[in-house]
Order: sequence, then structure tokens, then C-alpha cells
Amino acid sequence: MLRNFFHKSALLKQTRKHSSKNMRSLLPSTIPDTPGLDWDTLKALSAPTYPIDPANGPANAQSYLRLFGQSEKDVQVTLFRDLFAWCPYCHKVWLFLEEKKISYRVQKVSMFCYGEKEAWYKKIVPSGMLPAIEIKGSIVTESDTIISRLEQEYGPLGPFPLMHPELLSLRRLERSFFQAWCGWLCYKDDVRESSKAEFVAVLSELDNILSQSPGPFFQSEFSNMDTLFAPFFERAHASLYYYKGFDMFGDELNFPHLRAWNAAMQSRETVRLIRADFFTHVHDLPPQLGGCVETGSALQKACKQMVNKGPWSDLPDAVITDGNEDDLRKEAVRRVAKHKDAIKVVNPDQSNKQDNFDVSLRIALSNLLRGSDYLPPLSGAALGLRHLRDQISSPRDMSAGAANLLRQALESTAALDLNGGEPAALPVKHRRDQNSQPFQRTISSSVM
Repeated sequence: MLRNFFHKSALLKQTRKHSSKNMRSLLPSTIPDTPGLDWDTLKALSAPTYPIDPANGPANAQSYLRLFGQSEKDVQVTLFRDLFAWCPYCHKVWLFLEEKKISYRVQKVSMFCYGEKEAWYKKIVPSGMLPAIEIKGSIVTESDTIISRLEQEYGPLGPFPLMHPELLSLRRLERSFFQAWCGWLCYKDDVRESSKAEFVAVLSELDNILSQSPGPFFQSEFSNMDTLFAPFFERAHASLYYYKGFDMFGDELNFPHLRAWNAAMQSRETVRLIRADFFTHVHDLPPQLGGCVETGSALQKACKQMVNKGPWSDLPDAVITDGNEDDLRKEAVRRVAKHKDAIKVVNPDQSNKQDNFDVSLRIALSNLLRGSDYLPPLSGAALGLRHLRDQISSPRDMSAGAANLLRQALESTAALDLNGGEPAALPVKHRRDQNSQPFQRTISSSVM
């Protein structure tokens, strides 16, 4: 099985390399082969190819107001979601609002695993529970209750409202999926020997239900059932690959309807833009779930290595970069350039002059735009570049596709530093290594 895994990865890598060569022909031909383009040049080269409208354009994690062409004075909903976009229940409501195109404001709140709950939020929701919405002066909590309330006001997403008896069996199956996923992910295999079989059995049931639908989705059209399952499928896919060496949408499993559902979901712009990449999920889940357990098999170790160190283009979630690499590279450079000063503040390698890290970061971003013939950083810069590689969180900082490409550029550039250097392993009991304060100072300026 491991031999097949590496053979498949090699074939995929060849395909991705060929695709990357074709994509590089679309990149600006004026990028000079000189190290460390200055920040003004990087900003100019990464300017968006189309005007960005955070309120009315495509979904993004940085916007605090979404209008969908409506007037701001008519906004009746405020969404309270987690600051880092890690919470699956917030994700569920967020995706529903975006797909239903309900105008809303956003207030972001810390989760305990990475920060203290804000006092102002506890005055609104004393329990601190996330997500919550304010609608017409009333506070509503719990994701399914929130969606039901939104449907009362704006109508269902799909043929039936969430609480309709027709959807009861699917909603129960969503709970069974969650329990089976956590039951396998969070326990040693010798403690719960049947946990993998239980999870696969739920997948089989889901595949059978999808086989009875006229299209790829759970109902006759994209609906609230798809937004219900999406956050947990996304997290299960990433975490089981990393901790168990298991690809729930892989060819090895004979679940063609699940694969078709996943492909249809990833073809939706909103889904792609507010989803996370594998790296983000596998490191944000342990403190939320109380720990995740590795199998320790050779296959699992190979999957873990690829998520942590790349090549990220070989991962099962690499579809998030397909066909759009030019814009994604620009997005990554643009987002780093916006927060460059805060990034330098949290750089752990204070033994080097900040100028060294600044130059090396600009080299890495120049390499990202160039796409080939990578130039090395200054000596001793690997630690700082790899620290940034590990701290990127999607979609909080940028879209998942942009995050994958940026991680690869940072790692490939750091690998050219002969002095090497690796940051400390990311914590698993909490994620308070994520210092958001230096970045909050620029929130009031342009989000993109």
C-alpha cells in the first residue's frame, strides 16, 4: 500500500510540475532575476487583475461587511464568529449566509484555545458560545438554530428548511459522521479497534444516500444539507489524512458519489474561498478536540511529512490551486506585503538583524511570483521563513490556495539556506503561539 502511495504521489508530482510550467507562462515577464524585489515593486506586481470589492465581491475572510449589492442601511444580521476562522459551527453559518447571499456584518471573537474571550462579547452572550447572530435586535446561538432562524426570515437554501421532517434522517447522519470521525481520530486504534470500520460504514451510508440524488448534492440542488456537512467533511478529510494516513475521498475507497460531491463542492467559488488548507486544520484541531492520535504507520508518517513540509501540490486538497495560480500567487504576496511589519515583529529569530529577515522574505515572495529558478535567502534566514510557513492560517490570512503556494515558496527558499533552521513544533494543547495583536492594528485599513 505504501509503495502505491509513493508511486501515485510521483505521478501526481509530474502532472503538477507540467501544470506549473504552463501556468508560469501567465506570470509577469518583467520579474527580474535579482534577489529581494523591494516592497513597492512586489506590491505593484501583485496588484489584483480585477477590482476587489470586499462587501459585494467574492467571499473573503477579511471583510467585516457583506452586502451582495444591497444597501448597508438594510442589513439586519450581525454574525459573531471566531477570529481565526477555525470553528466548524461558525463555518457552517458563514457558508449558509454567503450561499444564500444574506447581507450581514461581522464581529470576530477569540476562541479560548488561542486567546481570551473578549469582555464585550460576554456581555452579549454570557456563555461565550460561538457562533451567534444578532437579527432584528435578538441574539440567537447554536448553529442549527441560527440557520433555522435565518430561514424563517429569508427562506430555505434548497427545497426544504433545515428542520423539515424530510431532512431529519440526514441531520442524524451528520451527527453520526461527527461521532465516528472523532471516535477514530481521538483514540488509539488498539483502544477502539472498530473505530475505522465504524467511520467507513458511515461513509458508505452517505455514499448510498448521494447515489439516490439526481445530481452531486444531497438534495436535487445545492442546499442547506451541503452547508451542514461541508465544515466537518473538510476537517475530517485533512485530519484523517494527517493522523491516520487515510484519504476519505481517495480512489482506494469505492465511494464514487462522495467523490462527486466533493468535486462539485470544490467547484463552488464560495466553498473554495472560505475553506482552510490541510495544514491549518491538522494544527488547529487538537486543542479543539482534546488531542488527535497518530497511527504511527509508514503511510501515516509519509502523509504527515507531506502536510508539514510539502510538496503541498501533491496533497489531496491541491485542487484548491487548480487553474488559478497566477491570481493566488498575487494574493499571497499582497497579503504578506500588507502585514510585513507585524510579520517581522513576531519573527522568532531575533539573533539576526531584522533587515536580514526582511530581505529574505522579499526573496521568497519574489521566488513565488517568479515560479521557478529560486534564489537563496540570506544566510541564517531559514528559521524565520519556516516560522512564517507554520503560522499562516487559511482562510484567516488568505485563501487556502494562496496559503498552499506561499508555504511552498517559503519552504523552497528556506531549503536553500545552508545553515538551515527549524522553528519549535507547534503546540497541541493550545494555540496561543498565534499572536494576533500586531496584526489587529491594520484591521481598519483596506482588507485586501
